[in-house]
Amino acid sequence: MAAKKEDEAIVSLVDVLEEDEELENEASAVLAGSDPEKCSYPEGYVKRQALYACSTCTPKGGEPAGICLACSYKCHEGHDLYELYTKRNFRCDCGNSKFGDKECKLFPEKDHLNADNQYSHNFFGLYCTCNRPYPDVDDQVADEMIQCVVCEDWLHGRHLGCGVPESVELQEMVCEACMKKAPFLWTYAAHIAIPPVTKEGACKQEGEVKKEGDDTEEKCRGETASGSPKGEKAKVNGTAGCKRKHSEAEGGGSREAACGLQELQEEGRSREQVGAVFWPSGWRSRLCSCSSCKRMFEKAEVAFLLDELDTVLAYETKGKSTEQEQQEASGGQDLLMSAFNNLNRVQQLEIIYEYNDLKTELRDYLQRFAAEGKVVTPEDIRQFFEEQHSRKRRRANPGQYYCS
Repeated sequence: MAAKKEDEAIVSLVDVLEEDEELENEASAVLAGSDPEKCSYPEGYVKRQALYACSTCTPKGGEPAGICLACSYKCHEGHDLYELYTKRNFRCDCGNSKFGDKECKLFPEKDHLNADNQYSHNFFGLYCTCNRPYPDVDDQVADEMIQCVVCEDWLHGRHLGCGVPESVELQEMVCEACMKKAPFLWTYAAHIAIPPVTKEGACKQEGEVKKEGDDTEEKCRGETASGSPKGEKAKVNGTAGCKRKHSEAEGGGSREAACGLQELQEEGRSREQVGAVFWPSGWRSRLCSCSSCKRMFEKAEVAFLLDELDTVLAYETKGKSTEQEQQEASGGQDLLMSAFNNLNRVQQLEIIYEYNDLKTELRDYLQRFAAEGKVVTPEDIRQFFEEQHSRKRRRANPGQYYCS
């Protein structure tokens, strides 16, 4: 049996299929919430949508511009695009003055500029405080990138100024720069955010006095400073919240409720104002929305934090629902099967033949490794598909066919 290299990654066919399915689900969640056929421009500044930047039409040194999903397909096919994931309150720029003489094929009648669009270095394929591209071929450090829910930039975990807690995919993150632009968020952070994680993995919370029977380790494993378990939906009417504008007075009627933020400030609990802040699921429902706080959120340009439907999770959930409705409308079949059924009989047979041929060759290829007791590496899988691609090209070449 051949010796396995210590640093060689091992994958199984199941790993390959699971990863492919995961990537497909992620793409579906992002794209299904946007229309792939119609330019989103007539909808105005869309609350949230999948967005792209075309480096072919708007290269570095020019003006930043963003295009919707449909325009990325219909107007910029074959161009070099940066996938921006999703952005909030954005209107499609395709075909406006930033693109010179190039018109939008889907909706050519557009204003010269979209004055309310917000741009960043993401539109030129750069991310994080280090201003680097992604993927970065010069970066040898294995590190995840996490999106700030305020500025919507993507930051390396090592550049957040704090440790990254577990189950980060279940939380939202606000980077340190955005926290400082809305300093009142630090008060909420001391009460409802995930406690900061040090490099050693310990929690660090200022202004807290450990009481008898209090288990600090338990908090480090996933409880917020307010006692809500990480990942559990926060209670709307908790002590830290003031979601409703009015509460009933003792004598009937209604009056302005006490400010929830002021109540938290009076408790005197604090947190070191350093590094990014991670928030648990449901944290937005605990932000005070009294008239005074609303004005404060608007002044800091973070009023969208009061909207629980602003989240990427809400957008993805809507996209998945839309996709499910489309499948139900097509008789429960997925879009791939619907497309397959629209082909003629000859085309269907050709696809079935190619699929069976690929399946047989992949099985025979993997059986060689099993017979020799070897593990399958990512390089082996890449080599297999490269050979398949090369073989397909040879079959498509008329010069390879001869008549007897």
